[in-house]
Amino acid sequence: KSTVDISLGCLAQRGLYVSFGNASGAVPAFPVLRLNAKSAFVTRPKLKDYVRDEEELMGRWGDIMEWISGGMLKVSVDCVFDLEDVKEGHVYLESGKSKGKILYKI
Repeated sequence: KSTVDISLGCLAQRGLYVSFGNASGAVPAFPVLRLNAKSAFVTRPKLKDYVRDEEELMGRWGDIMEWISGGMLKVSVDCVFDLEDVKEGHVYLESGKSKGKILYKI
């Protein structure tokens, strides 16, 4: 929500705006004509549209694990909360201050 205008504004000609997550709230609806000046595209993907079955999911999971272990993909962990502190974790997430993943210890 908080970055949609910035993201749309910096798209290149025929750029692709990918909206995912709701850390700062749901992205508000906007007129599709905003994309016209740059012939831009927009998508709101979800996992089930990109993975047909468990075999494909596990294959993609394997690729990601290789990228992480090979240093090609960096995972940034912002905070780790005990499961008992789930309320504080959600308050932190909803504050929009997170700079990486928020994890819960089980």
